Amino acid sequence: YHVTSRGNERRATFRDDTDRELFLNTLALVTERFHWICHAYCLMTNHYHLIIETPDGNLSRGMRQLNGVYTQAFNKRHHRVGHLFQGRFKGILVQKESHFLEVCRYVVLNSVRAKSVKTPQQWKWSSFGATAGLTRAHRCLTTDDILGQFGQQKASAQRKYREFVEAGIEKASIWEDVKAQSVLGVEGFAEALLGHVTGKREIREIPKRQRFLGRPALDKLFDGVLDRKRSRDGVIAAAVKRYGYSQMEVANYLHLHYSTISRLIKMMGETSKVKT
Repeated sequence: YHVTSRGNERRATFRDDTDRELFLNTLALVTERFHWICHAYCLMTNHYHLIIETPDGNLSRGMRQLNGVYTQAFNKRHHRVGHLFQGRFKGILVQKESHFLEVCRYVVLNSVRAKSVKTPQQWKWSSFGATAGLTRAHRCLTTDDILGQFGQQKASAQRKYREFVEAGIEKASIWEDVKAQSVLGVEGFAEALLGHVTGKREIREIPKRQRFLGRPALDKLFDGVLDRKRSRDGVIAAAVKRYGYSQMEVANYLHLHYSTISRLIKMMGETSKVKT
């Protein structure tokens, strides 16, 4: 998905670099929790762009978490209340085989198109520098899929990626090919999905990745640990973070309230931070 979210009344969603770092850290937590893959990003003043892959089909849930948590942190830091973002995010479903590189290039060139900078490497708050091998990648970002399109040798792939992005500065907009304001892909791909985006058929996102097909069942995971609280809590964290079970699935299995599982997951995360 190409995802954008804009500031309410066109106001700034990032007032300074601390806000931008706070957003990327929030995005990193969301990518981990919802098993997202973030291929590209660009943070402007009053909006942001992301290229997100959702193996578990949970874009809306993840976006509520991302914008909600960041809004709370932003409001607390700047002593304000109320909405930060303008309504619901906008997401365009992108066919990876045909338009993946194009949309990733479009995202990192936003600062150039906005005339904030002359070259993409001058804008610190996009994924261009990390993918191009010029800076260290933030932990929210995955660069392997993009670089893999340019070859197996990392240095050569990074150079070809830089050339590819720079060649797109004067290129016409790719959004003229978007169908139903929601789908970008070759003709067969777009036409096949028009029924989904117009609500005529049930919307089904990408199925779960192969890594979850062989995961152990919950009864196997919790076998012999239910009467040992410390061990049980560790298995709860593993079930959610390692094996991809939702917190609601675990709560229902253990006959606990959802908020109890959520609180345990948070406590386990805070404990691990203290240890490190």
